[in-house]
Amino acid sequence: MIESATTPRAARTAHAIHHSALALTDEHGFDGWTMEQLAEAVGVSRRTLFNHVASKMAAILGPEKQPDPDHIATFVAGGPTGQLVADLRALALTMLEDRPADRAELARVRRVLRSDPRVMHAAHARFEEGTARFAEVIRQREGAAFPMARAQLAVRVMVVVFEMALDDYLDHPHGSLADAFTRTFDALVDLLR
Repeated sequence: MIESATTPRAARTAHAIHHSALALTDEHGFDGWTMEQLAEAVGVSRRTLFNHVASKMAAILGPEKQPDPDHIATFVAGGPTGQLVADLRALALTMLEDRPADRAELARVRRVLRSDPRVMHAAHARFEEGTARFAEVIRQREGAAFPMARAQLAVRVMVVVFEMALDDYLDHPHGSLADAFTRTFDALVDLLR
């Protein structure tokens, strides 16, 4: 049974597993380490490791990050401004600000994703699931008449903005990821006016 990361201890262990799996993959490649080595790197037993993750891939991808339910509820209720695009921006910023980014860790994640097609494929599958879930959140807010294709487009545009902001954040060591996201998002809005 996989333990959820709901307690502070479980969350710390899940973070340590993810961090160590990324480090091992970055250093040795996907096939260059074992779950036993991961358990040793984290300082837990193999049994404890498998209580947290089902596989090597799950360890590399880490726990799925869920947005704050209060922020989602505000968004679904039509807030904070009542304008979809502005509220998507506000929601994205709350998510970025809730999880401060570590530049070195994000660079490592990017290297690992690009290092092995299996990892990229698994990350893409998770992304597709997340896109579908968030598109549904947009439709909850906008109503069933809002086309799913339009909701999916909104999510994918947000992802492109995030990816460009991430490039900016990693390539230029100034400000925060939230700052880079704001600049990129605002540039898109100006472009589309």
